[in-house]
Amino acid sequence: MTADGGPEGGAGAARSRLMVLKGVQKVRPGSPGFRLAVDRLEIRPGDRLAVVGPSGSGKSTLIDMLALALAPDLAGRFWVADAPADGVGPADRRDVKRAWEAGARSDLARLRGRLFGYVVQTGGLLPFLTVASNIALTQQVAGRADAQWIAELARRLDLSDLMARLPAQLSVGQRQRVAVARALAHRPPILLADEPTASLDPVNAERVMTALTALVADSGAALVLVTHDAELAGRYDLTVHRIVPAGAGDEVVSHLVPPAPPPPPTPPAAELAEAAP
Repeated sequence: MTADGGPEGGAGAARSRLMVLKGVQKVRPGSPGFRLAVDRLEIRPGDRLAVVGPSGSGKSTLIDMLALALAPDLAGRFWVADAPADGVGPADRRDVKRAWEAGARSDLARLRGRLFGYVVQTGGLLPFLTVASNIALTQQVAGRADAQWIAELARRLDLSDLMARLPAQLSVGQRQRVAVARALAHRPPILLADEPTASLDPVNAERVMTALTALVADSGAALVLVTHDAELAGRYDLTVHRIVPAGAGDEVVSHLVPPAPPPPPTPPAAELAEAAP
């Protein structure tokens, strides 16, 4: 069974899931006493997930593994659905665990460029490229040129008048909106956002989050957003997974804890009366 109660096998189930992790563990580089444990995580089209936890709990470690930038130390299952470049036909499962074991870093890099959009805390823009060139960069890497979509992103993120500027000529909030446009420019199936509002004032944080969640919803992509702010996740109706550290001193294990299942519906009063002895 899957995490949402559906069948484990079958071609339909494989196509509907973008990414699956099961029994995945990672020791933090430089901290041999810290281990992140993911018992099970599934990502599907349209999912809006928030990973919430205190500083140092392993949130960035998790998102780096999801982005195929950090190898797991242990993985019972770890795969991502790789759709054909022309969008025709079913996606193939690409075994991330085996790719890391085989040292296939170039293959993983190609997957990363096609399948993921990535928004970091401070934008991460290239300082020598204009706003327009920064946004177009992910399209170039993925081989998906689409000037019309870039213009639409710029319009919706209020960037149309800034396209010729360099990042140094932008405010912090403007740079973060450019980062959102760049992450979505190549229409990735999964968008990863690592504390995307951490460096913003409350007004700009709301503006970036509103635009980010609306654009992701319209595109049909899945969103995985890392934050220490559970209230922020709740305001945008994100499904919260918590990272809970346990232990102390030299041995700390952080577990990714999925949301509790909803309680069963209460039967109507008439049914309760009929069931009464």
